[in-house]
Amino acid sequence: MKKVFNKILMIACVATLVSCNKYLDQEPDMRVELDKKEKIASLLVSAYPKKNYLVFAEVASDNVEDKKAANSMHSDPPYPDLYNWSDVLLDEVGTPTDFWNATYEAISASNHALKAIEDGKFGSEIDQYKGEALIARAYNHFMLSVFFAKPYNKDGNNSSPGIPYVKEPNVTVFGNYTRSTVGENYIEIEKDLTEGLKLVNGGKWDVPKYHFTPAAAHAFAARFYLFKKEWDKVIEHVTAIFPNGGIKNSLRPINSTMTNYTFAQYKQEYNMADKAYNLLLTETYSRYQRSSGIGGSRYGMGETKVALHNATTVYGAAFRSNNAVGVWQAPNYILNKFYEYFHYTNVAAGIGLPYMMQALFTVDEALINRAEAYVQKGQYDLAISDLNDFASVRITSYSSANHAFTIEKAKAFTGALDDKTAMLKAILDIKQKAFMQEGIRWMDIIRHDLSIGHNHFDSKGLERVDSLKAGDPRRVFQLPVQAINNGLKPNER
Repeated sequence: MKKVFNKILMIACVATLVSCNKYLDQEPDMRVELDKKEKIASLLVSAYPKKNYLVFAEVASDNVEDKKAANSMHSDPPYPDLYNWSDVLLDEVGTPTDFWNATYEAISASNHALKAIEDGKFGSEIDQYKGEALIARAYNHFMLSVFFAKPYNKDGNNSSPGIPYVKEPNVTVFGNYTRSTVGENYIEIEKDLTEGLKLVNGGKWDVPKYHFTPAAAHAFAARFYLFKKEWDKVIEHVTAIFPNGGIKNSLRPINSTMTNYTFAQYKQEYNMADKAYNLLLTETYSRYQRSSGIGGSRYGMGETKVALHNATTVYGAAFRSNNAVGVWQAPNYILNKFYEYFHYTNVAAGIGLPYMMQALFTVDEALINRAEAYVQKGQYDLAISDLNDFASVRITSYSSANHAFTIEKAKAFTGALDDKTAMLKAILDIKQKAFMQEGIRWMDIIRHDLSIGHNHFDSKGLERVDSLKAGDPRRVFQLPVQAINNGLKPNER
């Protein structure tokens, strides 16, 4: 952890995606030169994690299955440990430790920017960058809390161990910090988020989709308050993304424009910065899309999960999936949501690093979050309106006469007897199918304390199912070994 927390990424990066790759060639240290807003703006490029949570969030969830050793392309770490809900001791790409380290590096960048702003002589022109730094710090701590601490309990005790909330530039080893409580984490997150939102209002960025603009910040706030179960604020912040309306026209056009995309275009367009449906993007080092990643793992998407993805929804029809599913070698499938681009460090030798863009927040997720908040408040008509807008861009030949969401359909589909339960279960099913392989399902699993199962095949082909039940301590990922060795209390097991 000394290596992680003494290293501050100072990235000078211009707006285009291609030129962002230049940071791989040099990492200028600008700590003594942060005397201009342009330098602080460049520093904040590194305030977003350069690693993602997709591997561990997906493999721990019920979006994957055991496809048998003979059918898979690999059973490499960390997939077996993640699938078995065992502690992952490795720190390689795709592990919880890898994400932890990258996220605290991003927090360090925010803190250096905030310190430079505090010490410098800036006018109001620095406000948007101070706001961005605060929101990024809040977001990074929030995501660490999501994965490494128990979920917030609105009506209960939040004194369980959270994560260290770091507000100073790191100059010492991580062992000098202690774990705040979950309740304290949420207080600090909300404080940074609230202050930051006021400051980014009216800000302008060269390429907005790589920064916490007001729209992206409101989407984050909506997710935060969804975890906090403050439904009015979820609704408020989703609505604020498009203060003049028009949210429906900014959803992913899966059953219209995207029907004309080729297989290659589909994954390229999914996470492009010029698309209205993407609110915040970040570049991450990842092998996620490869056959050596989740695509060919024994514990990934097989026939059962492809069938789930393509199954009929509560609306009475499936979501359109043409060009959405890729196959390496059946039954090794992957959803066509991420495009890998390769940064060559040595062109002649063919050596380099795989990267892909990840949408951290989208209009689609925000709309579904608002629908859930409306249900929680008993405002079913408003929820149904949002849910129908969502379906209208995802079901082939959608018509309100045939596909409109109704409470009766939700009851029949879920088997629930009361209106609220039926609608919430239907929403969770919609989200699982729509956002599969994006890491969002795990957030719903821990937020709603859902019990899930993983199947296992032994050497004789016999199948059994293990369950991760509500309240199981393994629902919280274990802290990195280095952090524990440096004095942080491990999560209970």
